[in-house]
Amino acid sequence: MNIYVAISATIALALSIFSFPLLNNFYLLKLTPATTTTTTTNLEADLVVTNGVIFTGDDSLLFADSMAIKNGRIVSVGNYSAVQQLAADGTNVLNLQGKVVVPGFIDSHVHFIPGGLQMARVKLRGVSHKDEFVRRVKEAVKNSKKGSWILGGGWNNDLWGGDLPMASWIDDITPHNPVWLSRMDGHMGLANSVALQLVGITNLSEDPNGGTIMKTSSGEPTGLLIDAAMKLILPWIPEVSVDERREALLRASNLALSRGVTTVVDFGRYYPGESVQLSWEDFADVYQWASYSEKMKIRVCLFFPLETWSSLADLINKTGHVLSDWVYLGGVKAFADGSLGSNSALFHEPYADEPHNYGLQVMELESLLSMTMASDKSGLQVAIHAIGDRANDLVLDMYKSVVVTTGKRDQRFRIEHAQHLASGTAARFGDQGIVASMQPQHLLDDADSARKKLGVDRAERESYLFQSLLANNALLALGSDWPVADINPLCAIRTAMKRIPPGWDNAWIPSERISLTDALIAHTLSAARACFLENDVGSLSPGKIADFVILSTSSWEDFAAEVSASIEATYVSGVQAYP
Repeated sequence: MNIYVAISATIALALSIFSFPLLNNFYLLKLTPATTTTTTTNLEADLVVTNGVIFTGDDSLLFADSMAIKNGRIVSVGNYSAVQQLAADGTNVLNLQGKVVVPGFIDSHVHFIPGGLQMARVKLRGVSHKDEFVRRVKEAVKNSKKGSWILGGGWNNDLWGGDLPMASWIDDITPHNPVWLSRMDGHMGLANSVALQLVGITNLSEDPNGGTIMKTSSGEPTGLLIDAAMKLILPWIPEVSVDERREALLRASNLALSRGVTTVVDFGRYYPGESVQLSWEDFADVYQWASYSEKMKIRVCLFFPLETWSSLADLINKTGHVLSDWVYLGGVKAFADGSLGSNSALFHEPYADEPHNYGLQVMELESLLSMTMASDKSGLQVAIHAIGDRANDLVLDMYKSVVVTTGKRDQRFRIEHAQHLASGTAARFGDQGIVASMQPQHLLDDADSARKKLGVDRAERESYLFQSLLANNALLALGSDWPVADINPLCAIRTAMKRIPPGWDNAWIPSERISLTDALIAHTLSAARACFLENDVGSLSPGKIADFVILSTSSWEDFAAEVSASIEATYVSGVQAYP
């Protein structure tokens, strides 16, 4: 039986009174008649939510037991005796029966439509044996027409010992189908020999700028293409239809809602080697369609390739940033380097397992600076992917020079990932006001490989410095990078707090663990601030949109200790969207 039953305001008041003693002592201490904020008392609420442990995310009233909602926005937060004054005969009342409520999670970094597409392709996430890798490809071939492309991804070679896959693994089972399987980080992919022959990659092919064609000791292509080298094959893959992309959006939205995510910052189908037009096609074909036809289920903040900054600036000048309650035009994104897993993240020192490799600088610094400067002058927010310590320093230096030239304002420049920071770099984020957009779940995949690729000392000095960034007043925004990692904020929060990788007994760099409150804020209010959405979402305070999540736990202390709760319900604009 569903416990979230809409009942009359009178019955709800009685339930609230009788169940109030069941709440824990910590909760009771937080609630007094004075701790209520409201926009006005001359309203009749559509919904009153009561008898819960509501984490508002607002420092002025961090916890409450009730809130009132009108026209999709919160009009009052506090204790029930005050909030119930907004209840009328037509008001629905949601009795939480003591459950914990948090603001709707904001995922600060996703590739939303690619994630939805990947849900219908060869799934290689979590595969830990070569045989299983091959089996899943073979199964996909059985269900495909001769000559059609076999697409998929999510593989992580570190799970089976580190050996990189080769075309020879799958050539025998794919004699009539070209294959492209992207690594989990999107910075490397495997093509079979049919695909290599189709696009003309041979032992004579040279590496493009910012990319690598992996070859054997005898000079033959292995099938692996890294970063910009992927542009040699991606244009050959048939374009995904409009209907497929629309279905991908709906699949992705349903998954996100089931994880408590109500807003995403979407960096689209823009990866090294991909066409810069794909994000614009998805904007026109999918997001505008979904918004106008009322198909949107969650809110999206869209970022577009930096190379197209002038198009975005022109569009914003015509429409503004807010296209609807669901679609917000954010800014532009570029790449400074590759990824750790592909040995293409850019470092000051060489890789321990490749002594002559420092990583890749994906875009020339002069071009990156020029377009960032132009974007900033046009009022656009800029986000740049940087994983290695040298890449982060280069981007911070560049942002500093941009401010010197264009002037200081509320730019909120972002660095996406910020995974490995040299000594003193965390302080620069705070000093320069740079957003650190990070993904805790990557830590679970990287802990072992970082120690191998960087050496134990370097890996433990500079990896995933959550606490150091917060201590230096940086704005920390958490996300998933889905489909690179799972879209699961509760898992991300647990990881940021515990930092215990699979198979480990103890935390990796325990000094960089953060508290539950800091992790929640980083996945809600700080995530909203990181993309200029804090006036509408990110906290449960009067005037904000009523996006919230009901958790399975009734104890804040248990939640803080284990973060083992699950999502019971997700509400968007005060309306239940999941389940």
